[in-house]
Amino acid sequence: MSLITWTQEQFGTNVGFADNEHKDIFASLNKLYDLATGGADRSEIGAELDNLINIVVEHFAHEEREMEAKGFGGLAAHKAEHDALVSTCADLQAKFKAGQADVTEETGAMVKSWLENHIPTFDFAYSDALNS
Repeated sequence: MSLITWTQEQFGTNVGFADNEHKDIFASLNKLYDLATGGADRSEIGAELDNLINIVVEHFAHEEREMEAKGFGGLAAHKAEHDALVSTCADLQAKFKAGQADVTEETGAMVKSWLENHIPTFDFAYSDALNS
């Protein structure tokens, strides 16, 4: 079962690379959620957690490069949002690898909530600038 579904109406920025990368993030998050809540092997969960974090970090860097190239005025606030999520994810990743944390339904719900807030609030704001 999907934790989160990408739709143009809810998450479409009309910036091609961003929408495609968001779809990849959603797919990886859904896979991680299914593995974590479906009783998968810890090694499988860890591999998908690493994959998701890599996808997110690469996406954030891509967005930030594009915003900087276009002189987008909201870059600093946007980057601060990115940095906060990456810090949270890196902390979870380190604790998971040390056996001090698990990926749970609450983890999925937190990331889902972040995406549902971040994309409409922050990413929609760059649409015009990145399409100019």
